[in-house]
Amino acid sequence: MLLAIDVGNSTTSVGLFDRDKQLRFLASLDTDSRKTADQISIDLMNLFTLYHFRFEDVTGAILCSVVPPLNFMMEKALTRLLGKPPMVVGPGVRTGLNIRLAVQSQVGADIVADAVAALEKFEPPIVTIDMGTATTIGVISEGRNYEGGMLLPGVNVSLEALSRRAAQLPAISLQHPKVLIGKTTEDCMRSGIVYGTAGMLDGVIDRIREQFPGRTLSVVATGGNAPVIVKYCRNHIVYDKYLLMDGLWAIYQKNK
Repeated sequence: MLLAIDVGNSTTSVGLFDRDKQLRFLASLDTDSRKTADQISIDLMNLFTLYHFRFEDVTGAILCSVVPPLNFMMEKALTRLLGKPPMVVGPGVRTGLNIRLAVQSQVGADIVADAVAALEKFEPPIVTIDMGTATTIGVISEGRNYEGGMLLPGVNVSLEALSRRAAQLPAISLQHPKVLIGKTTEDCMRSGIVYGTAGMLDGVIDRIREQFPGRTLSVVATGGNAPVIVKYCRNHIVYDKYLLMDGLWAIYQKNK
């Protein structure tokens, strides 16, 4: 079995694949850069107990992280539990991507994993959208070229900033808006963030499409906030909850 871990800014996703690429469980933990290797080990052991699996059945692990302060402890914990270090997505790991950035090492490991999985499921040109703490947009052209992308504040980050900086605006959760034109403060905020983000994504996708005249653009979205936002976009966007995990599986197989 393969243990795949994605350390994000807010949450850490932990997935377990069997030999047939079936995801046996996918769980989430709070990301806390203060945790020691022992604490991380206990968290992972508790997850395996919760889902009724054994660490002895894990033959390998792959780690993807955008939180550098936590990398050392995470690698130490996995090495202790598995008896060997995990594969870490980063420089020197084969991905099959031709990264066309000025500084290749600046592309996030999660963005790389999304792109690798997208290329296995769609024909380029492809736009990947990952909606977590930040909203990241990646563009992949023919020849497995990762052209670059865009980085924007995530939906929850925008909501938190709005309530924090405006004295009369309350803190609210991200939910489907009841109406387009809100009648209460909460409804106005919820409608604004959902329809506003959907409209922003539609505008960006339309502009990217102009860079590939005559071609059909594939668009795939993932991340915790994507299910709410994608529903209100006018462009056809495929929501894939497991995109990043599938990318980690593919990268591991390329380097095994």
